[in-house]
Amino acid sequence: MELDASLVERLEATGRYRVLRKLEPRPVMPELWPPADRQPGSWPRLGIILDTETTGLDHATHDVIELGMVAFTYDETGVRDVVGVFSALQEPSHAISAEITRITGITGEMVAGQRFDLDAIQRFIEDADLLIAHNARFDRPFCEKLTPGFDVKPWACSVSEVDWVGLGFEGTKLVYLVSQCGAFHNGHRAVDDCHALLEVLSHPARTQAPAAFQQLLASSLQTRLRIHAIGSPFHTKDALKARGYRWSDGTGGKSKCWWREVAEDVYDDEVCFLEEEIYAGSMNAYVESLTACERFKA
Repeated sequence: MELDASLVERLEATGRYRVLRKLEPRPVMPELWPPADRQPGSWPRLGIILDTETTGLDHATHDVIELGMVAFTYDETGVRDVVGVFSALQEPSHAISAEITRITGITGEMVAGQRFDLDAIQRFIEDADLLIAHNARFDRPFCEKLTPGFDVKPWACSVSEVDWVGLGFEGTKLVYLVSQCGAFHNGHRAVDDCHALLEVLSHPARTQAPAAFQQLLASSLQTRLRIHAIGSPFHTKDALKARGYRWSDGTGGKSKCWWREVAEDVYDDEVCFLEEEIYAGSMNAYVESLTACERFKA
């Protein structure tokens, strides 16, 4: 081991090499949760990082074939200890395609006869103060389809609620984030991705920006406003898109319109934009107030 470390130091000292170290999951310490004196809202709290592997992108028609979860304690300073791990496979209602096997490494033989223990899943998330996914807009609808419990928890998204560029990273894909932290892992298997994301969120900030986990935690405590630009004129679509609005095609009974989520402190600026550049008069938008319990739903 000493020889390996010496070689790594010599290689990196040349400035021509960058060595990636294999990411080792943190030890699991279940005896640390729950604390004997736990009170609602007290520290430490329980966070759960989760990841799903699925047969496709549409939660309404595709199935979860793997669920991974890593439970950890945290306080206002950051991540503390891993206190639980859940990992399971499930046979889907339709055959796993060759493309999904290529992406995930999961084959039909691996999931044959496998079923999720839904009671165990519910128990695992019961005490959670925050659920975290790397693209919660994808994972949350699939999890809510699996079993009750996910629908009432606060969710955070480590893609959209962390300023990775401001922290000195390039891009938001997990494999890039891990490598830029100097590590590599077995990507695209659910629980391995959970362990990897925990380390990335715990990585010390390389800039003056707040560290990733602090950003995520702060965002989860904020109420955001989802603005639906109902009836916006067709010729304003480019202005809306440039402003960060996304198009909703009306799937699932939603309004067919452009929409955007903003923080409460910039709402007045958004109203001015809509009145002056979109509606040419009084705002005709529908506004939803969303806490972390409502965000990222289907």
